[in-house]
Amino acid sequence: MNGFMRNMLAMIELEMRRLRHDRTELYTRAIQPILWIAVFGPIMGNVRAIPTGGIPYTDYITPGALIQSTTFVSIFYGLTIVWERESGILKKLLTAPASRYSIVMGRAMASGIRAIFQALIVMPVALLIGVRFTPNIMHFILALLIIFISSGGFAATSILIASFMKTRERFMGIGQALTMPLFFTSNALYPITIMPWIMQYIAHFNPMSYIVDAVRSLMITGDLTNIPVDLAAILMFDAVMFTVASASFKRIIE
Repeated sequence: MNGFMRNMLAMIELEMRRLRHDRTELYTRAIQPILWIAVFGPIMGNVRAIPTGGIPYTDYITPGALIQSTTFVSIFYGLTIVWERESGILKKLLTAPASRYSIVMGRAMASGIRAIFQALIVMPVALLIGVRFTPNIMHFILALLIIFISSGGFAATSILIASFMKTRERFMGIGQALTMPLFFTSNALYPITIMPWIMQYIAHFNPMSYIVDAVRSLMITGDLTNIPVDLAAILMFDAVMFTVASASFKRIIE
């Protein structure tokens, strides 16, 4: 267990070093969620066509825009894996006395560091725009923890995809094809109840729906009724993706 934690913390430390030297991607990735909150939210809020339970529409979509942004970062984390395979770094890593599961989990959770920094960039902008967050520091910390954990699951998904994709171009195509359907079949922009029945069915199996619901409950509504179900779904998603990605990780260097 000590070795497992050391491996994971080493991966996280490596990601922190990367961010310290180059933060450009964090800033550019923040543009999209800011546009959702600053432009799309107020426009659709004036239409008043989407039931949000009395919550201003801009406030309602802020967690969804934030999760979409952090998911995008996590899904494309696999590009780093593809590059490391091409440069030979992964072969050296796999010869180290560390289990594949600890390597995958460490690399996946390292993406959670990027996700948290992404959130810390978007949230102050949302406050300036006028989004009203619940004034509870514990809710805020738990929301960041959920973002961190869920980003690890999506990064593990990215590692799984990278194990089958031999080039960065193919990986980018798959990443784009995966991210937007996850976003639009979740409750990020509208309640699940107003979706067509087939989309409602998909939304209940979409991990992003549970992540958005948990973060929205903690940061916007303050209603924690569904938090246990949301957390169980998120942890189950992470466990499955970590296990499957670990099993296929050796394919990356084949």
